[in-house]
Amino acid sequence: MHNYKTPFILYGGDYNPDQWDDITIEEDMELFKKAGVNLLILPVFAWARIEPREGEYDFEWLDNILHKIWENNIHFFLATPTTAQPAWLSHKYEDVLPVDIAGRKRTHGMRVFFCVNSVHYRERAAALAKVMAERYGDFPGLAGWHVSNEYGTYCYCEHCQIKFREWLRKRYHTLEELNLRWHTSFWGRILYDFDEVMLPTQLNDDFRFNPAIQLDYMRFVTDSTLECYLNEADILKQATPDLPVFTNISGYIKNLDQFKMVPYMDYAGWDNYPTPGQKRSIPALKHNIMRAAKDGASFLVAEQSPNQQNWQPYNKLKKPGEIRRIAYQGLAYGSDSSLYFQMRQSIAGQEKHHGAFISHAGWDSRIFQECCELGQELMSLGDVFLKGRIHAQVGIVFDWDNWWALELTSGPSRDMDYFKQVHNYYEAFYKQNIPVDILKTTSDFSDYKILVLPMLYMMKEGIAERITAFVENGGTLLATYMTGHADENDRCIFGAYPGPLKDVLGMWVEETDALYPEEENEIRIINKNLSLKEKYRCRFLCDVIRLTTAEALAVYGECFYQNTPVVTRNVYGNGQSYYLGSEPDEDFLMDFTKVICSEQEVTAEFTFSGEIEISTRYNQTGKTTFMINHGEEAGNVNLGTETFEDLIHKTMVTGWYDLPAGDVAVLFRKKKE
Repeated sequence: MHNYKTPFILYGGDYNPDQWDDITIEEDMELFKKAGVNLLILPVFAWARIEPREGEYDFEWLDNILHKIWENNIHFFLATPTTAQPAWLSHKYEDVLPVDIAGRKRTHGMRVFFCVNSVHYRERAAALAKVMAERYGDFPGLAGWHVSNEYGTYCYCEHCQIKFREWLRKRYHTLEELNLRWHTSFWGRILYDFDEVMLPTQLNDDFRFNPAIQLDYMRFVTDSTLECYLNEADILKQATPDLPVFTNISGYIKNLDQFKMVPYMDYAGWDNYPTPGQKRSIPALKHNIMRAAKDGASFLVAEQSPNQQNWQPYNKLKKPGEIRRIAYQGLAYGSDSSLYFQMRQSIAGQEKHHGAFISHAGWDSRIFQECCELGQELMSLGDVFLKGRIHAQVGIVFDWDNWWALELTSGPSRDMDYFKQVHNYYEAFYKQNIPVDILKTTSDFSDYKILVLPMLYMMKEGIAERITAFVENGGTLLATYMTGHADENDRCIFGAYPGPLKDVLGMWVEETDALYPEEENEIRIINKNLSLKEKYRCRFLCDVIRLTTAEALAVYGECFYQNTPVVTRNVYGNGQSYYLGSEPDEDFLMDFTKVICSEQEVTAEFTFSGEIEISTRYNQTGKTTFMINHGEEAGNVNLGTETFEDLIHKTMVTGWYDLPAGDVAVLFRKKKE
């Protein structure tokens, strides 16, 4: 859903006027207008100010600020400030504060320090949401609702214990089924009553040594958090059905299954805080995951930093132009916003050294000037690419249950890192500027030519049949080590790996060797018809592969399984499938993805030189191509014979387009009638 009230790129972010006096707020309004700010998010942390005592509300200060914001033609997302409950709520109701994994009852303090299953927390949060909806639902500047902030707290209290048992009863119905799914005969864990189920904590070490219980607990936390979100969101939606309702997702996305959470929101909104020195393909991948959460629809970058963070080990300054490049990367991959934390730098507290539009030094700063230039530039773009989607022929399957189960498993290696492995494969296409869709296990695969399964350890019901049909109908499948091991309860019930994909891949895994971090093996290419080098390196895991109908394209060069297959190909129906038995180096992935893309006639939209990132969004008006030069030297892009409107420089361009180092281009081509 795109907000009809804001047909422009949302630019601004988190504002905490409850920290400032009237003179400062007046100055902020002038500076925001100068910077082209059109949206503020508030009052995210102001519950204690709004409700100083249970049922007693003080909105007068907020009324005045919202009127002032709207008088300056700035819209706002009104946040329910329920991420930081007041001290009286924590002290009055003992079920509000969470219990940590060590069994310790936490005291009042940190934000997001509440139990999402607390009855009294939900009652007071719902009451606050109702009062805010009634008071502000018709306010002209209201552009949407921002519920709480960065959910993700895990709680192990007695109430969660009871709720978890209820959740299991609803999911499995009988103890017999639960015992079967958890395979409780192992280590003598057979259950005879649902009340015997205990939460997986440090008190019993089940969070480490009983992956089936921990996996279901993580699912339970997502479902509980979704209930907690809807406890407020449903009230807001009922009061203002035409306005979007969402919450912002922490950049540490693993804790909650966002593919379950986001469908109940009008936006996927996430907080983008790349680590200094991090590969730029990592936030690009996360942008694409957020796009996938709403099945390809546009999303929001709900937070990012205008300068350095404060909570990383080493908080590097953003270099000149870096804010702009980061903003355009989000827009390029599907965001309709460039929103920030924080608008004015706090004078005290944990985030006083976190970057802001307006720093402690005031408006006369490099960062504020860059923010002004970016804001004016985004304003000039209008709504040309809003709601635009990306057209991709390559899909990578990504799944939270798979992520959790894979990293909970004991063996074959302690270095299981699902996100890292997914990124390895994503990066190979990213470097070639080949568009990629991240796909859920429930997605329709039929529109893609290439389907990649990085460590798809868990085989959910029906997915093997759909993958097989994809290959039968002419698709190219790329599967890897640690694929097809377990079912949805982490039971290895399929026999030899890759389980139900054995036939379509034409091979099976006899055993898997885990390599030490410093250890490597060699990939020797034996099929000379492929455009590959003779040798590459590999690491992490080495599957010992037995062929059925597949052929070996490459073999191991070392160890006792030397000369056995490591890369295989199987023709199946009208398509073909590849299997990689070890984690290959970057050179192999670049070369190999070029091979399979060539076979399927999948190409980048434009040829290019230099470190240029390219992505195109399509909507009803036409297509908008974003080009970002991350390099220290100029690069260029061949636009071919098509003519584009250069939206930043207001010129028409065709043929070779030169892009200076560190610069950005946004090119538009109107849809043909």
